Amino acid sequence: MIGYAGFLRIEIVQSKPPQIPQKRNNQFRFGIGEWYGKSFVQLSPEERRHFASIQLLPKKEKPQQPCPFLSKTGKPVNCWKPGGICSLRSYQKSAETEEITVDPRGSSIRTTCPSRFEEENIIYSWIGEVLLNKKNAVPVGETPFLEKMPDLQNSKQASKKVGRIDNVLVVPQSDPLHWCPVEKQAVYFSGEKMQLEFEVMANVFSKELPFPIKNRRPDYRSSGPKRLLPQLEIKVPTLSTWGKKMAVVVDADFFAQLGFMKEANDISNAELAWFIVHYLEQDGKILLRPKHVFITRLKDAIEGLVAAVPLPKPKFEEAIRMKLQRLTHPA
Repeated sequence: MIGYAGFLRIEIVQSKPPQIPQKRNNQFRFGIGEWYGKSFVQLSPEERRHFASIQLLPKKEKPQQPCPFLSKTGKPVNCWKPGGICSLRSYQKSAETEEITVDPRGSSIRTTCPSRFEEENIIYSWIGEVLLNKKNAVPVGETPFLEKMPDLQNSKQASKKVGRIDNVLVVPQSDPLHWCPVEKQAVYFSGEKMQLEFEVMANVFSKELPFPIKNRRPDYRSSGPKRLLPQLEIKVPTLSTWGKKMAVVVDADFFAQLGFMKEANDISNAELAWFIVHYLEQDGKILLRPKHVFITRLKDAIEGLVAAVPLPKPKFEEAIRMKLQRLTHPA
């Protein structure tokens, strides 16, 4: 009889679970919505290269391009905005196919040039009807509103115009003059300069939509509280004493970024009126259309533009301590 000294050793090898590849996410970036008044999506590769190459030329050599929104029949007006970009919109790059498309979640047009609002005088007919009871009111362009006071040591020095109203809408042949002020506010964008996109696009021959190479976003904080708010605070009180309502033109996305504002119960109790526009795409074109009017008092508009509350004092002081700690005890 044979015996076994020791033990039978059995090893169980556990196999590793199969690695599941992580799902890649689609990319979304803001890029050009309209370029020199034309839908970027509808531009041919040749047109994109042409517009991009223009931006790479020295300033004095750049050919002038007409602005379709400022130009009238027989009176062409050249684009004044560097780069010629009228608006932004969001684009998607598919993780699976790398196909570039307009953002399917919703790719509304974000106005980046105030002249974009000038399309076919639509806003002026609308404002005239609401605030002046006249559709045929005429916009007369930028008009001086503030002037610099003479230096105290030189009281004879002529006053200097230092502030303007974007546009003044006037009823023709009215006596006394029947008018209202108009302020237009587009959105700035933050991120890398567009020159980087131009440099790439100038050499792209593909028929596919180019995906923006850098991240950018509409900067509503800079456009609203930092730019528009001071304009309203300076101009509206004086205009109100004159019995005038300020018309403020913005697009729907801009207005959606504002905080809560109490709406006035009647235009007679309002100091300003927001004229909110949106854009429709039809037959390859992007068309401006009125959306709605929101009337309010200045103090309520300020609350909506600021859309923020101060930090509690202890929280603010804690932030100061942390900064001080980093300065006095660097890592």
